[in-house]
Amino acid sequence: MKQIILAKRYARAIFALGKEHGTVDVYAQALKAIADLFVNPDLGVADALTNPLYPLEVRLKVMAGIAESAGADSLLGAFLHLLVEKKRVSVLPEVADQVREMMEREENISHGWVTSAVKLDKALLAKIRATLEKITGNKILLETQVDPSIIGGMVARVGDLVLDGSIRTQLNGLKESIKGRE
Repeated sequence: MKQIILAKRYARAIFALGKEHGTVDVYAQALKAIADLFVNPDLGVADALTNPLYPLEVRLKVMAGIAESAGADSLLGAFLHLLVEKKRVSVLPEVADQVREMMEREENISHGWVTSAVKLDKALLAKIRATLEKITGNKILLETQVDPSIIGGMVARVGDLVLDGSIRTQLNGLKESIKGRE
């Protein structure tokens, strides 16, 4: 829990700086690229940046090299330098996620999930996306999955909104209705 709180604070700071300089999208992309390197265990980036056995100067040079290769400007570089210096670089993946979420909120983008019993074609997915966008007032980035256990129909989720039109749910409702009459 403490990691998320810290990540939100750092994300708000870099997001505000990015807005001020018009570089939020650049910062979000660079943070995502660096976070992807950080979480890849094969590369050893996390160890190189967090292991106290390495001198601080070495860890700072490693981060500077990573920041440069990710296309970070001097402001983002200073931010990343601060994370290493304060021994908070472990929150970097969460910071990247928080910045992306802040960008999406500002641009009225929501993530949606559609679960269906069979694979849906592109035309139907476009209609579903349009309907969800009309309901929520946001642009929807839609992900799909197939789950034969819902028997038929579909379940759509966007944030807290759940639209469940699955046959499984309808059968369960009918079953409860019949039980209630007994």
